[in-house]
Amino acid sequence: MVANSTVANTQPKRLSIGIIGGGIGGVAFAVALSRDSQLDVQLFEAAPQFSEIGAGVSFGPNAVKAIQLLGLENAYQRIADSSPAPFEDVWFEWRRGSDDTYLTASLAPGVGQSSVHRADFLAAIVAHLPEGIAHFGKRCIDVKQDADSATASFDDGTHFTGDVIIGFDGIKSAVRPHVLPPEQYGEITPFWSGTYAYRGMIPTRELEAALEAKGSEKRLAWVPQMYLGKDRHILIFPVKQSQLVNVVAFITDRSIPNPKLSEGEAWVQAVSQAEMLDVFAGWSPACQAILGCIAEPTRWALHELPELARYQRDRVLIVGDAAHALVPHQGAGAGQALEDAYVLATLLVDASCHRHNVSDVLATFEQVRHARTCKVQRTSHEAGDVYEYAGVGIGSDEAKLIENLEKRFDWLWNHDPHDDVLSARKALGLDN
Repeated sequence: MVANSTVANTQPKRLSIGIIGGGIGGVAFAVALSRDSQLDVQLFEAAPQFSEIGAGVSFGPNAVKAIQLLGLENAYQRIADSSPAPFEDVWFEWRRGSDDTYLTASLAPGVGQSSVHRADFLAAIVAHLPEGIAHFGKRCIDVKQDADSATASFDDGTHFTGDVIIGFDGIKSAVRPHVLPPEQYGEITPFWSGTYAYRGMIPTRELEAALEAKGSEKRLAWVPQMYLGKDRHILIFPVKQSQLVNVVAFITDRSIPNPKLSEGEAWVQAVSQAEMLDVFAGWSPACQAILGCIAEPTRWALHELPELARYQRDRVLIVGDAAHALVPHQGAGAGQALEDAYVLATLLVDASCHRHNVSDVLATFEQVRHARTCKVQRTSHEAGDVYEYAGVGIGSDEAKLIENLEKRFDWLWNHDPHDDVLSARKALGLDN
């Protein structure tokens, strides 16, 4: 028996894959690949351990489908929040921010507002990652490739060489300049969307009491809400098994095209409650109750990427936020990373994929994903305009606003990422 296992361990692997970045997408991708014993999978994370910044993350039906397809549904369902009956299908209720008037609801049947605390979800996925795959303190500083291999270099002086490098390394990706060389494509850097987001977490019972004190219904604390106004909106939804409420309050500068942050301004910083309250002065009783519970908000300058011409260069591919970082207005960013993870992993674990044709597989992945991910970027930005009475052809016309909000997510949510796999297999000449 020992002899056999020794022989098995010395067999060359079909494919060697280096993953740069250990966020939700990168780890889900690594878990999916690790189930194939013929793949050598190594994941490199810059931080000293797995960690996630931010608080709540929202998943639409398409993202939940990707989680199911990735074999992570049980891990997800153990920690996912959902609204109580009869509101279980509500993604958000939409209200006028000035006076709390109910406008409409966006419904995601069977899913609703499926959300988790980012760190909890990452930990749940990490539990499925076999020992020996993850390496920490590995900040990628350069990527190179030749006809036969790709190499990632790290700031501790070490290197990884494999058949492919997959950049799951976020909006500030170190892999991206290799895929899109600046001398050919210009400097591609994240740009400020013009929107600041004030964030905080509130114990649910505390928010219920604050809402009641303002004469508002306490159910607003546990059914996801979106409050709309000119150049501003506020969203809330429960996380941590409804023990906490995740709050994000947005303000957008539309006074000039392409606004810029002040030189040297940090993307994330602690600010006073007074600053946040001043931004929403005159808003409704419920909004005042919500923001009044956040004593120490943080303010995030929301950045995004332009739509990129390509995601792949021979043996190197960027995915997730490294390829298509977007603003959070459709709750779609993590979902796109998970769709990427499922589609790419499914193509790479196929026995027909090997080191000599893997560049073609990566190119086909880009071919089936590019238009969708670019559209998600574009429509996520547009969604912020709609919520803040700046939607083209909609503005503050509530009848048009309601019509848009009831239907605008259908194309995004009604997508099965397995269809992308089938399209890719067809393009590669494989049997469906």
